[in-house]
Amino acid sequence: MKQYRNYIFDLYGTLVDIRTNENDRRLWERMSLFYGYRGAHYGAEEMHQTYLSLIQAKEKAAGQVYAVQYSHEAYPEIPIEDVFREMYEVKGIAVDEALALYTGQMFRAYSTVYIRLYAYAKELLASLREAGRGVYLLSNAQRIFTEYELRYLGIRDLFDGIVISSGEGCKKPDERLYKLLFERYGLKAGESLMIGNDMDTDIAGARKAGMDSFYIRSAISPRGRAGDTGNEVYADHTMQRMNLHRLRDRLLATDG
Repeated sequence: MKQYRNYIFDLYGTLVDIRTNENDRRLWERMSLFYGYRGAHYGAEEMHQTYLSLIQAKEKAAGQVYAVQYSHEAYPEIPIEDVFREMYEVKGIAVDEALALYTGQMFRAYSTVYIRLYAYAKELLASLREAGRGVYLLSNAQRIFTEYELRYLGIRDLFDGIVISSGEGCKKPDERLYKLLFERYGLKAGESLMIGNDMDTDIAGARKAGMDSFYIRSAISPRGRAGDTGNEVYADHTMQRMNLHRLRDRLLATDG
């Protein structure tokens, strides 16, 4: 396959296997207890509904009423820390940014069933950089979660640049997010390959931005959804089973 100067990766479902559950009553019981310690008293169901209502209001204000919540993404088009701060304020409790961030990260830890790298993820990223290629991350995600998860997983320093949607006001497949990455790091679309596990976000967005793309199917790849225009979206390259060792060989053409 064609050799590229830069490789742009999605994160969750492409390099990282994750499962979260934000509908578990035990999560909201724990969160309501923590808020209660600070004087913001909620019942578990009341807290859950307040969380959803605040998110819906922010999505509407941002023109994101069509937003989809995936199993691993906590509404990536809005800064989620603002929601956790406002949940205190609803009960008349003022908190600083540090506590809002800490509360959000505790929520993530409680709602995460598991998080782990796919086999050979570190080696893949390191091999590309050793070959002189640029390695970038473009993720629909929350920065207050993802920045820390990257460090926890030991891959933060394997990227030459990172763009996370929550702080940018748009998300994949919006071509603005891709162009922001290009401008911030001096990349050219024709020299870059997008690698992701979602046809509707990663692959459709890359096409809009004028990039080639590589689709790799994983256990959390969305099933049965059409493309961004209502038509099927096709990647330039595909792999129907998660195998990052094989992906590395294809990207660097080590096995022909």
